[in-house]
Amino acid sequence: MTSLLNAACCAACLLVSTAATAQSDPERGLPLWEIGLGAAGISTPAYPGADDRETRLLVFPNVVYRGQVLRADRSGIAARLFRSDRVELDVGFAGALPSDSDDVDERDGMPDLGPLLEFGPRLKLKLADLGGNRSLRAELPLRAVIEARGGLHNRGYTFEPRLAYELAGERGLWSLEGNLSVVLGDSKINRHFYEVAPQFATASRPAYAADAGLLLTRLGLFGTRRLNDDLRVFGYLRYESYKGAANRDSPLHVKDSGVSGGVGVLWTFKRSSARARGGETLDPAL
Repeated sequence: MTSLLNAACCAACLLVSTAATAQSDPERGLPLWEIGLGAAGISTPAYPGADDRETRLLVFPNVVYRGQVLRADRSGIAARLFRSDRVELDVGFAGALPSDSDDVDERDGMPDLGPLLEFGPRLKLKLADLGGNRSLRAELPLRAVIEARGGLHNRGYTFEPRLAYELAGERGLWSLEGNLSVVLGDSKINRHFYEVAPQFATASRPAYAADAGLLLTRLGLFGTRRLNDDLRVFGYLRYESYKGAANRDSPLHVKDSGVSGGVGVLWTFKRSSARARGGETLDPAL
């Protein structure tokens, strides 16, 4: 799903071991937590298949926590349930900012799209260690989607199988990730974006009943560069194809593709003296 908030949260979060050893954990010796601020300019389609765009300047907290169970890192906020050298299972969150229907020609007079909270399990599989700080992994997140507009409303489920290639520079000076994914949604989430109830039908916007199925195919690129110990810049570019989408015939689905992008900066001003080590906390007094 297209998401301003999710992109910002991933950027804000920089890069309990059950089976892995402390020596194999890349977080060994890093601060247990870090706190800072981030700012980003982001532009994205109002929703998948929309012709209108949302462009915003966001300021947000930059929080990293490398706890045994509770995690806040570049993948988002999650509770890690299991980790080995090749497999990780967590329960995490993502989100999307709202879209005002008055700003979208095709949705004029329809209810606004409220902010979304996505919650559910994610299985991560390390497929290959390619050497030279390069790796290939697969992610299988299943998310329940809740809309916060006049209360909390169930908006269905999404499933986004993803293939990701990671490349990291020496000493963590920079990182680059490319990923390819498809987003599948049940009938509820597709109705949220594409259904036109009879009371909102017009001469140019006929009534439409949405079906479950493919929402989009996504190709993304995300990179960071550390300027010093406290300052990091980032950017992302994402291309989405809506060809073959289950609800391409909806009058609200007007484009075959969309591009999102953003740049920003992260500033860290406080770190813990305690260190993370192999899913454990290393007290500096020891």
